[in-house]
Amino acid sequence: MNQSTHSSVTAQLVTDALIMAIWRRGKPDALLHHSDQGSQYTSEQFQRLMADNGVTCSMSRSGNVWDNAAMESLFSSLKTERIGKKVYRTRVQAKADVFDYIECFYNPTRRHSTLGYLSPIDFEMEAGVA
Repeated sequence: MNQSTHSSVTAQLVTDALIMAIWRRGKPDALLHHSDQGSQYTSEQFQRLMADNGVTCSMSRSGNVWDNAAMESLFSSLKTERIGKKVYRTRVQAKADVFDYIECFYNPTRRHSTLGYLSPIDFEMEAGVA
């Protein structure tokens, strides 16, 4: 199985995901990583990787979903628009469908009111960070 998905969220999984993101997108001048206070994000391994790459750490207050509204919104959209009523026979099928939703629709096409009704990719291009 590809290390970008797993049945549980571990320090290694989130570390691999951040490495993959930096590899795919390049090392930005300024990057803020926002998460909850899960042990995978507070792990020495993940914190060291962020520090080594100049990533600023931001964490939600314990038990407060409103601190991470952007991600809660993404998950709500994913459930409502794509996976809510689907049954996947395999993890591979689920992973492919979620990838398609995020990479082929959500980021390049879906408009967001908080981004001035631009897609995330269009917003980044206009901001000069893409």
